[in-house]
Amino acid sequence: MRVRHGLTGFRRPWRPSTGLITIPLAIIAAVTVIDINIPEAIHLGPFLVAAPAITASFAGPGVTAAIGALAVAAQVLIGQLHGGLMTANHLAQVAALFLISVLVTVFCYVRDRRERELEEIRTVATTAQRVLVRPLPRRVGGLRIASRYLAAESEAQIGGDLYAAVPCCGATRVVVGDVRGRGLPAVDEAASILGAFRGSAYRELPLPEIVAHLGNVAYWSTRHRADGDPEAEESFTTALVLDIHDDDPFIALVNCGHPPPLLLRDGKVRTLEADEPALPLGLTAPSASDYKVETFSFELGDLLLLYTDGVIEARDRSGAFYPLADRVTAGSAAAPDALVRHLHADLLRHAGGNLGDDAVIIAIAKSS
Repeated sequence: MRVRHGLTGFRRPWRPSTGLITIPLAIIAAVTVIDINIPEAIHLGPFLVAAPAITASFAGPGVTAAIGALAVAAQVLIGQLHGGLMTANHLAQVAALFLISVLVTVFCYVRDRRERELEEIRTVATTAQRVLVRPLPRRVGGLRIASRYLAAESEAQIGGDLYAAVPCCGATRVVVGDVRGRGLPAVDEAASILGAFRGSAYRELPLPEIVAHLGNVAYWSTRHRADGDPEAEESFTTALVLDIHDDDPFIALVNCGHPPPLLLRDGKVRTLEADEPALPLGLTAPSASDYKVETFSFELGDLLLLYTDGVIEARDRSGAFYPLADRVTAGSAAAPDALVRHLHADLLRHAGGNLGDDAVIIAIAKSS
């Protein structure tokens, strides 16, 4: 599941409640009544400009224009009762109030149009994100899976973190990775790797060969983009590719410079460090011999935690990194959903709701 800072969906443009509308109406009524009942030498009419100005902060152009028109009408009434509308002073006040009301209404119109355009962009970005990084199924074969995708920026809908799971070779094959950088180049790289991973599932390649395939896709994708983007030459993707076997109590993995998985067993956390981690994807054009498969025990009752570096590099106000291993133990639970919910909420509390990078959390358990 994809989650942004504890919220799902989009932020909709805020629209006023009936209570807020009463504020500019009350200003117009108060200024009109007071100005009519005080000496003509004192002019409170200019305060009417506050009504459309305040309305523009929470309402759309239609409501703002209506409040502006009402304020101008109130100014005309005051002028009629205080020496006549055609005096130079009253004409100047009416003209100024009318002009400001028009400008504020135009501002509201432009703001609302940009909000609609931004909303359309968010919709397209979220659709692309869901196509690119599809939510992991809750069950794959004999596995229970829970996942979260947390965007670093409040307006972000798409990024370079990637993950996928496919059935293959009597196992569930999983990839999780993190493309260096942000923006469209990172999205393009993630899309290439995920497409290659999903497309190769039917071939049932051995683990070193599938990792080599992903490495070559990343390498040639990077070289192609480097022609028009010098920064692409420094692009790479850390990745973890693993097979979780259906009938055997172990996992086989290849680590390409990615943060190692954590294994939670009997309330204790073990880091599954690779003895010979490989280079990140995209730095070279590799072959299968460049990758060593390492195996680790994974039994009923165990929880496997995969993540990207946006989790462990999240900082609190003092600059301390998120202590993932300690927090996994504190939130230990039998169900992947419960663990992911705990880590999701705890990570956001630690970072004050502002992550420095996109983050992925995936918890996997074997079903009995």
